[in-house]
Amino acid sequence: MTLGFSVGALMRHARGGGALRMGLVRVAENDWLQGECDRDARAAVFDAHPDSVAVLPEGEAAVAELCALLVAPDLAAAARTHWEDLCLLAPGADGQYRLIAAALGFPTDWRLADKMGRPLTAIHAPIHGYAEQLAAGVDHFFATLKAGAIFGRANWFIVASDDWRYLPTDDPATRFAHVTADNAGRALFLRCERQTLRRLPETGAVLFTIGIAVEPLAALETPIVRRVADAVTHISAGEHERRAAPFYADALARYAAARDDLVEAAE
Repeated sequence: MTLGFSVGALMRHARGGGALRMGLVRVAENDWLQGECDRDARAAVFDAHPDSVAVLPEGEAAVAELCALLVAPDLAAAARTHWEDLCLLAPGADGQYRLIAAALGFPTDWRLADKMGRPLTAIHAPIHGYAEQLAAGVDHFFATLKAGAIFGRANWFIVASDDWRYLPTDDPATRFAHVTADNAGRALFLRCERQTLRRLPETGAVLFTIGIAVEPLAALETPIVRRVADAVTHISAGEHERRAAPFYADALARYAAARDDLVEAAE
């Protein structure tokens, strides 16, 4: 089973609403990272945001190992020549995995400076239900992941732009104020994260990669739009608000219903 790189392919593996889950699939070495990519876009973002690369002193050995693996002189160069953002985590004295180095060019609503040096539970603190539903499983996975194995998963968000960097600072009510059932296909975008995890054999650090794919709803197949609309209605209350769903959920549901009606009329 392959994870794929497009929004359509990734959504086959993404969870719907309900309880949080890792939803991991095995990834073959030759399917690990995206091949052809827009390297100009990657270079431009790191030129414009040099603070998007950070390495703690305890992360230097892991960065050197990663750069040897990716045949790059340093972490910034590795991130410029690959589509994926690169995050390295290693256990501290307390055994908790912490973010020790990262090149984050295309973040989805989080800032590197806020996460550096922090453990997994603190990194994921904004996600409602993470501590109760997912933290123990994630900690166990990180502790037991074997070198040589690669796992992947997909995450998704409904957003208001197709910008590669998604760091909105405006009020959600303003951000989604223009969205209606009639224009949702053009005004709303499905943003997917293709995430992979593998352990570096020498340092034992875990590499977490994030590759972004974005499409307007109008470009997606109707079953995907329906699945996303249904998932939004079943997201837990806290996550519903964190994802700004109250400001687009109704328009999304009505847009999905209209798409369904068109499909039925054509059959």
